[in-house]
Amino acid sequence: MAESIHNRNKERIGKLRAALYDCDVGALRGQLREVFARNCLVRLANPLETLAGVDGLYEEAYAPLLKAVPDLERRDFIVMAGESRGGNWVGCCGHYLGVFERPWLDIPPTMHLLAMRYHEFFRLEDGMVVEMQALWDIPQVMLQAGAWPLTPSLAPEWVVPGPATQDGIITSAYDEEKSKASVDWVTAMLVALERSPEGLAAMEIDRHWHPKMMWYGPAGIGSMRRISGFRNWHQIPFLKALPDRSVFKDEGMMFGDSDYVAFTGWPGMRMTISGDGWLGIAPANQEITMRSLDFWRCENGLIRENWVLIDLLHVYEQIGVDVFERMRELTIARHGRMQD
Repeated sequence: MAESIHNRNKERIGKLRAALYDCDVGALRGQLREVFARNCLVRLANPLETLAGVDGLYEEAYAPLLKAVPDLERRDFIVMAGESRGGNWVGCCGHYLGVFERPWLDIPPTMHLLAMRYHEFFRLEDGMVVEMQALWDIPQVMLQAGAWPLTPSLAPEWVVPGPATQDGIITSAYDEEKSKASVDWVTAMLVALERSPEGLAAMEIDRHWHPKMMWYGPAGIGSMRRISGFRNWHQIPFLKALPDRSVFKDEGMMFGDSDYVAFTGWPGMRMTISGDGWLGIAPANQEITMRSLDFWRCENGLIRENWVLIDLLHVYEQIGVDVFERMRELTIARHGRMQD
């Protein structure tokens, strides 16, 4: 039962993937309706937010993106499925590619190739998507457009690669035992990370992460290799600024498929910005939630790769910073709107 439904759901999402690979704007609305229930719940990254079903997904998300990037092409490098809290989910990770020809969300076009990473999660019932939770790395588009309004990343920014093992698009029969073992490894790691106030030893990082681990963060944070890179350029600044952060492990959706594990929560974390050091945000005891959609790849009982997207625009909105207004001010001359 589990094997057939998860493989069927991945095949069903394959119709969406195919529609967005050779994208025909005239046919896309109908193709989306073949996969999505009409009144499905659609949650996207800030500023797109919650949309009105499948038609809202087309009109407010895909149609404007296709106007800006007419040759839009979807390239997945992870497609996995599993069950969480009674729901059957498919998780996809990859990039939207194409030439950035017209403004999108007021981000100025470049006429060059664009790559925007996405983490997308779909809950299916009877072969139809009834819920979508997705983060598109919109700040990555700002960065490539030379319209970066935020603090510099501590780690390198690049077009994040797929799994080193090139096996992220899982088509084999669902292996329930192996999938559960992967979820157990990641869950143990998350439990240990919550012991950060007790010190480095309590988090047992070496026990959970591969010495050559890769951590692929969103634009604004960057990517790191090895435990030392992860600690210096993400974990230490993050924990200094947000010492009380907690993961909604008991409320989010975590599922495994072979060596891969996915987590989605809307939101997935809660915290208070009470210290300095993260994204240049002043510590004013602001209480925030965080949307963080993750994929992990396990290898011989250790986590070797971790793809992470955080809705940083939503974080800034919660503390009263209008990132888009700052971007518009930064690029006003390029839009020809300067006042004397």
